[in-house]
Amino acid sequence: MKNLFSLPALALLLSWAHAALSDNEVVLNIEPTAEHPRNSEGSFATLQSGRIIFCYSQFYGGHQDESPARIAEISSDDQGRTWSAPHLLIDNGGDQNVMSVTLLRLASGKLALFYAVKRQSWIDCRPYMQISTDDGATWTERRPVGAAPGFFVLNNDRVIQTASGRLIAPVAQHRIVGTADARASWDQRPWTMWYLSDDEGSHWREAKTWWTMPVVSRSGLQEPGVVQLGDGSLFSWSRTDQGAQYGFRSSDNGETWSAPEPTELKSPVSPASIRRLPHSSDLLAIYNDHSGRYPFPPKHRTPLIAAISHDGGRTWPQRRVLEDDPKGWYCYTAIHFVGDQVLLAYCAGDYPNGLDRLRMRRVALRWFSAEQP
Repeated sequence: MKNLFSLPALALLLSWAHAALSDNEVVLNIEPTAEHPRNSEGSFATLQSGRIIFCYSQFYGGHQDESPARIAEISSDDQGRTWSAPHLLIDNGGDQNVMSVTLLRLASGKLALFYAVKRQSWIDCRPYMQISTDDGATWTERRPVGAAPGFFVLNNDRVIQTASGRLIAPVAQHRIVGTADARASWDQRPWTMWYLSDDEGSHWREAKTWWTMPVVSRSGLQEPGVVQLGDGSLFSWSRTDQGAQYGFRSSDNGETWSAPEPTELKSPVSPASIRRLPHSSDLLAIYNDHSGRYPFPPKHRTPLIAAISHDGGRTWPQRRVLEDDPKGWYCYTAIHFVGDQVLLAYCAGDYPNGLDRLRMRRVALRWFSAEQP
């Protein structure tokens, strides 16, 4: 496979933790360079061999969302303590870029790969998927998630498979308000919808309900996520400009969803990431807490907080600080459990170029419930 960096450049890009890891330690930073001015959001998977892979958006022609980008892969053979040099996984071909990866181990044992494809257009962005039957050595041809044309945002590390085997891809659909193929035709106020598949991605359909923002808003319901709760029901959420993540609930495996309501996750217009803890009904959320519990600069994506919910996302009594630099910019977290540890990978740049640096932490699960020092 093609290496994307020379050895001298690699020495500047990657920082390893060679000493024994603490309960919470940064194990990797991938810094922006002239060649790759942005390295950002991604997703993890554990292979049958025990190797962990992490795929992420690697930009090479600028650092804006519309800049040229492809998907790179790194790997670890020591449970996330150290990582390989990156290699190219998915090129953008003739498209504007490919980005925002989700890796998902399916119930069948296959490995699924999802990502967003932006055409050479401001009004064409759609999620696609590929399947591997040999643990990532080869992949099928890509196929779209959903048949409708338009601008659909599927964020990184978002697709889930429920206990019934159903795949759920939460997406934000942005309305096209003009006929010109230009940014002015793109409405930044999307609605949230959910794509469903009962055959591991061979066919997709929309859920029966979708929701727009129930109050006047400049953001709409952006960048949704979804998690299955301990009782089998589903909790979904979207970022908003109303000072909080808005939540939805489904008791019929994603067919229908309750109206969006503000949650206890008080945040700026920034995404949250939520997963259920292993062998537990408790939820882990990683997000920017602007509740006032911690100091924060208005509208900035800091601090980065880990919170635990014991009641399906209704309350979040346990919280700990992961990052609190007031000039930092922390978002788009991928969450991956490895034994009694969790790997967190997220954008950790400096304002205003907050998406340019990729950071990875390895955190002991016991750290989240310990008292803040």
